[in-house]
Amino acid sequence: MAEQPNSQDKTPSFAMQRTYLKDLSLEMPNAPEILLEQEGPGVEVSLNVGGKRLAETIFETTVTVTVTTRIKDKVLYLVEATQAGIFEAANIPPEQLDPLLGIVCPTMLYPYLRANVADAITRTSLPALHLAEVNFQALYEQRVQELAQQQQQQQQAQGSGIYVPPGAKTN
Repeated sequence: MAEQPNSQDKTPSFAMQRTYLKDLSLEMPNAPEILLEQEGPGVEVSLNVGGKRLAETIFETTVTVTVTTRIKDKVLYLVEATQAGIFEAANIPPEQLDPLLGIVCPTMLYPYLRANVADAITRTSLPALHLAEVNFQALYEQRVQELAQQQQQQQQAQGSGIYVPPGAKTN
């Protein structure tokens, strides 16, 4: 007879339940003419981390990347991809949960995202683009600092009698 897990057990646990490609879009709006260009493309990459609670101990974390390559002022290709994962995090102290979801989970998902983006670009018959490694801890710390600055600016604005709606950016 299998042992029943103790529902009173407060041991912290963390596990990835599933990873999946949530969204992938590749556009080559100026093909085929742009493929005749001899000049090499410039590359712009933007990255975003998101997430939400699905159940008491179940969370979805997403890592989204947008890669835009241009030759002169024309887009060679545009790739947008979102890699997602479902994670179970039980009995994690609240002060550790946000860093877990904002640093550890994206770090686990990013290799899948890199492979999916490289594969999509390779299928265009263009040379593969391999996304650089990302320090998700530095990104997380930067986001925390920006949120703290926004809160401070809102408090200062509210103290001056100026109404600032929640979520509004103040300069």
